[in-house]
Amino acid sequence: MLTVHNSFTKQKQELVPLTPGKIKIYVCGITVYDYCHIGHARMAVAFDMIVRYLRHRGFDVTYVRNITDIDDKIIKRAAENKESCDELTARYITAMYEDFDALGLLRPTIEPRATEHIPTIINMISRLIHNQCAYIAENGDVYFAVNQFKGYGLLSHQDLSALRSGSRIEVGESKRDPLDFALWKKAKPGEPSWPSPFGDGRPGWHIECSAMSTYCFGETFDMHGGGHDLLFPHHENERAQSEGCTGKTFVNYWLHAGFVQINEEKMSKSLGNFFTIRDVLKTVDAETLRYFLLASHYRSPINFSDQALKQARASLMTLYTAIRDIKASADLKNTEYHTTFMAAMDDDFNTPVAISVLFNLANDINRLQKTDQQQAEQLAGVLCELSGVLGLLQQDPANFLQGVRVDASEVATIEQLIAQRNQARAEKNWAQADHYRDELVAMGIVLEDTAKGTSWRKE
Repeated sequence: MLTVHNSFTKQKQELVPLTPGKIKIYVCGITVYDYCHIGHARMAVAFDMIVRYLRHRGFDVTYVRNITDIDDKIIKRAAENKESCDELTARYITAMYEDFDALGLLRPTIEPRATEHIPTIINMISRLIHNQCAYIAENGDVYFAVNQFKGYGLLSHQDLSALRSGSRIEVGESKRDPLDFALWKKAKPGEPSWPSPFGDGRPGWHIECSAMSTYCFGETFDMHGGGHDLLFPHHENERAQSEGCTGKTFVNYWLHAGFVQINEEKMSKSLGNFFTIRDVLKTVDAETLRYFLLASHYRSPINFSDQALKQARASLMTLYTAIRDIKASADLKNTEYHTTFMAAMDDDFNTPVAISVLFNLANDINRLQKTDQQQAEQLAGVLCELSGVLGLLQQDPANFLQGVRVDASEVATIEQLIAQRNQARAEKNWAQADHYRDELVAMGIVLEDTAKGTSWRKE
């Protein structure tokens, strides 16, 4: 039985798709006004893992991840840069793909953009007005009327009275209630706008996801995901406006990835501990970053630090070392390793336990290489198969162990020194052999002498 933690119920529940064998999952994507940061990476890798596992489990998964390409932040940044919103978003969409491809993320089945769904958004707002769940304010904006939706606050488990006491109506707003939120914003000079029955303007952020998800999936679908920071108000508002529009349950299972902390502190530009994905990939390879993000349960907070990345690299090296210089076989199926791995992943995608199975396999492979090469090769096949479910061990082991930032000229120097060392050893010129070894050590190279020859890797 596959169980998932539903943020709505705060409990693990058996995953029962609306249509047997098929799963529809919508994940809130990136607002493309800047480079993606480590928080985005944590969310994106988590749901990439979930989609991969559901497909491995045999489900036909339709994975939708949107792109928000019209939003207050986009308009503000474009104005600061003195460029159009289209120019800004095009540049950062390209950057997003570069970062996500580096992390080995699967492309979504469907990737809608907000600006492509303006008619759908307008239609949904019109229905909300008709259902008396929304109103046109004096300033020309259209707001969702929170007090008209009885279930508001249930998803994020919020106390409405406490929320109201801490909210206020900003200057220029014409809300009836401090908790009401904008569905449509009246056009302002110099801003992108579209015609609508309630006046020229542009959509609010929350309505965009409701419109895109229902356009792709219909009025009710299986799973909705995103970072924990989206639980309130974004997902709460999404649920309210979607169900206020249709009168039907919007989503059956809500999943949220945990926060990223930097050296035990919340990541924040104001604290100076804000890291983009591409900044991090200048110091560590992408698979190590992916492993680091998967080594903790997707719902738990994760602490990002240089030491944590070093530990992740060392852990990956252990797994890659087990399959280096060995021919992986695809003979074994339904082993105890498969059973334990699947049981962990069936328990709300428990990657820490699943990864422990990979290390058990690596230990057994290392042991068996000395006594039963055939069985070692079979277990290597199992290790590669199960790691692949998580998007790990996707490189040639020698390339990974030697270090992704070793250029061709350095490789040539290293291999020449190794050849000279081996020649000196063959001639029993131990002093000269040690001299070559010391040169390699000074370059940060670790040598490993085996019966099959000498291999090397970056320290």
